[in-house]
Amino acid sequence: MPAGVPVARSWINVLKSGEVVVDWGDGRVQDVASGDFLQVSESDYDRPVADSELDHLKLSGRIESFDARLVHLLPLPEPPRRAIE
Repeated sequence: MPAGVPVARSWINVLKSGEVVVDWGDGRVQDVASGDFLQVSESDYDRPVADSELDHLKLSGRIESFDARLVHLLPLPEPPRRAIE
């Protein structure tokens, strides 16, 4: 059983600029390779992620495994939080 965080494959997309990202909803998009949170608009999305791209991310140690439904992500940085005033 994979130990990574299971994420619906439909949440993983490729931007026109080539980054593979997780769309967490609520306007939060995270680059799978770097862990950076990005500001994107709907027009920045290109297509769903391909198996070949997921294979590359697996070889580079960014994901643990994937199938037709799920991608098991290795830990990514948490989103920035506002300091309590």
